[in-house]
Amino acid sequence: MSDLSALIVGCGDVGGRLARQLLAKGWHVRGLRRSVEHLPAGVEPIAADLSDSSIPPSWPQRSPDYLVYCVAASQHDEAGYQSAYVDGLRHVLAWLAERGQQPRRLLFVSSSSVFAQKDGEWIDETAPAEPEGYSGRVMLEAERLALGSGIPASVVRLTGIYGPGREWLLSQVRQGYRVAVEPPLYGNRIHAEDAASLLAFLLQKDAEGVALDDCYIGVDDDPAPLADVVGWLRGYLGVTEWSDEQRVRRTGSKRCSNARVKALGWVPAYPSYKEGYAAILQGLG
Repeated sequence: MSDLSALIVGCGDVGGRLARQLLAKGWHVRGLRRSVEHLPAGVEPIAADLSDSSIPPSWPQRSPDYLVYCVAASQHDEAGYQSAYVDGLRHVLAWLAERGQQPRRLLFVSSSSVFAQKDGEWIDETAPAEPEGYSGRVMLEAERLALGSGIPASVVRLTGIYGPGREWLLSQVRQGYRVAVEPPLYGNRIHAEDAASLLAFLLQKDAEGVALDDCYIGVDDDPAPLADVVGWLRGYLGVTEWSDEQRVRRTGSKRCSNARVKALGWVPAYPSYKEGYAAILQGLG
């Protein structure tokens, strides 16, 4: 058992998985979200709307050991992102200050959208973050807010999260989805359970006194061409027909490295899309 505590702000899919993993290790976990009835069993609820600057009535009296900011924008435009990632984080930091609370570390869950590289190059945490779209620009602003908060902080840039309930690609493959083969369109992904395990791993390492970097990329071991992923899924699903249209919603192409966090000892349970999608299709994960 552990006497450590964590407050997960945005305790949804990935946050809920993180909560369950920490609870299994004996942590005390609080989860903040609008609809607390959806929190995992064992999580102490904090009902709050992050767009409201007033401190929630159920805000804890004692500081959590760790704060994980793991929200998802409910409105997918620049205003929605600004509200969820920047304004919401600013409110949470103000609530901590109001109560004189200082967590040991803040983990801010960010996105690889801060990287604009698109020529298939390998990138790591030292690569320039020069986003072209509003999502990456807002996320970078939020990262800087977290890192400048006065709380020791690390940002975790997750790549394309997939898992049960996140099955857009599977539905497209079933419809005969086409994707260009040349030049290869590299994609980066991480299973939702591995995204949570990475966060839990970093929290545990910090608790053990390991010095953490200020940035980590969350990705599996196999950034693969999208055509390879589609081809493998077609074979697994037994899809033989092709759609007449080619539907590719993305133009970026880069290969993200997980070497930094793997050097600490983290190992994904789903090292590639093959293990991850097979688990989804078998009803696991």
